Amino acid sequence: CKFSSKWLSFGCHSTALDAQIIATRKAELADAISELKALVAEHGLTQKDVFGGSKGTKKSSGRSKVAAKYRDPSSGQSWSGRGKAPKWIDGQDRSKFSVA
Repeated sequence: CKFSSKWLSFGCHSTALDAQIIATRKAELADAISELKALVAEHGLTQKDVFGGSKGTKKSSGRSKVAAKYRDPSSGQSWSGRGKAPKWIDGQDRSKFSVA
């Protein structure tokens, strides 16, 4: 690149430097991956050993299931008594729907 200004020529050097940085980073990553693969093979490690669990495993939300307190005899649907009351029990005496 030829520019009349020193500042403008900096752009050409910057592009070449960026390419060099990217190439160096790729080489470092390839070396690191090779070393890791060798260690995994040497010690007989599994993905679970290395990463601590299988992919897609759901973590518990910390909430436990609540037992149903009310059951609709006609549909078999149940309700724990928490949250908005379902239509089948709304406005009625809840004692006749009680499970226990």
